[in-house]
Parts: sequence; structure tokens; C-alpha cells
Amino acid sequence: MRVPRTRGAVSGMVIALLGLWGALIPFIGPSFDYAIGSTDAWDWSAGRFWLSVLPGIVAIVGGLLLMTSARRPTASLGAMMGVAAGAWFIVGPTVSRWWNDGVSQAGAPHGSTTTQILAELGWFLALGALILYFAAAALGRLSVRSVRDVELAEEATAAETTTAGAPATGASATGAPAAGATAPAGTTAGPPAARARGRGPRRGFRRRSSA
Repeated sequence: MRVPRTRGAVSGMVIALLGLWGALIPFIGPSFDYAIGSTDAWDWSAGRFWLSVLPGIVAIVGGLLLMTSARRPTASLGAMMGVAAGAWFIVGPTVSRWWNDGVSQAGAPHGSTTTQILAELGWFLALGALILYFAAAALGRLSVRSVRDVELAEEATAAETTTAGAPATGASATGAPAAGATAPAGTTAGPPAARARGRGPRRGFRRRSSA
């Protein structure tokens, strides 16, 4: 069923922007002492890919689907991608201890206590919570059929019915030939009864010769 594009436009835009922030902050944050793990800007690592870049890309794609799609299944897919990305931002640093010898693959935050707290919030916890909130809100709105959704569905059905029920061009509803149509070669125009009378057998009289 079609849904108004405004249904997920704002949430999709916010999710895409938050995903962009989450994917880029590990590379630009160290430039202003806002770093976790490596303090070098644009330093690539497996931890930054799995915990920041990958969920950021998923959030961006999900947000764009929410912004642009007018189909409920596609928009719902975008919202679910946002939910998954937000959840991974929150639990990813902790879960990464399973494959990183008991240490978070994100690394340790740097700076003062306040800076460390803000870095953990801005990189992962608060960022993931915001994405999760907007994605879940959009998914909830998409799961409810509003009056506007029903009106759009009725308009689409009426348009399809009108298109299917339109008469074919070149013939009338009664099956008579269209105006301007020519008769086949070798036939004469006119009512069928008149033509039948004109084709009757001709009987002549033979003149008798005188003896």
C-alpha cells in the first residue's frame, strides 16, 4: 500500500544525518581532541569499520529509504535498518570483546573525564539511542493505517478501474464499425437487405424465330 512520503521524511533525514556523523566522527574527532582509540585523524582500523563505519552506512541507507519511498514495505525496511544500526552503535563496543581478547575493539577514550564521557556518548551510546528512537518511531507510524493511507489506496483502485473499463478506440459499444471506416473491396455500401435484393437472378425472354 502507498503511504505519504511525509510519513518518514523527517525521521529519515535525522537518521541519515546521525549515521553520517557516526561514520565520520572516528576520522575527524581526533583533530579536535575528541577521540576513542587511535588519536590520529583518518586512521583506518577494523574496530572503526565494524563499530562506526558499517552501522553508519546502514543508518544512512535506511534513512534515505524512509525519505524517498512511498511504498510501505520499502519504508518499513528503511526503518528496520535504522533500528539495527542504532542498536549496534549501543551494544557494538561491548559485544566486540568476544572477538578482541576481552577488550573493546573501539579502544579507550582520551582526554579529561568529561571529554571521555562525551566521546563515549557521541560516538556510540547517545548516538545509537537517537537513531533507535527515530527509527522505532517511524516504524510505529508505518505499521498503522491512517485515513490518508486508505484514501490513497482508494484513489489508486479507482484509477485502475477507470483505465480497465475504458472502451476500445475505433469501435462503438454496440459493436458497429467506427465512423469513417471503409467497406471491404468488392462490396457496395448500403443495408444488407437492399444488397440481397439487387443480386437476384435475371430472367430474360428468348425471341422465337419465325418459320
